[in-house]
Amino acid sequence: MQSKLTLRMDSELIEGAKKVADHRNTSLSRLVAEYFSALLVNEPSEGSIALPPKTRSLLGVLRSDAHPEPTEADHAAHLERKYS
Repeated sequence: MQSKLTLRMDSELIEGAKKVADHRNTSLSRLVAEYFSALLVNEPSEGSIALPPKTRSLLGVLRSDAHPEPTEADHAAHLERKYS
């Protein structure tokens, strides 16, 4: 069910947002709704660290079964090789 929402903003901000919506071939209402939806989806869970969206999108990209996460021993061995 859709409901009406009234927002109060600076008139320059509203005009800029209307231009963005027009450039994206969407309505201002749809643009605001998509932004609110993105906020809810990207809201960190309790006890987690809030990360910027681009950083959050990178989480897990380097993990694989073929290359498990390095351990402290792996790091120590790397440093030993590097500086010996």
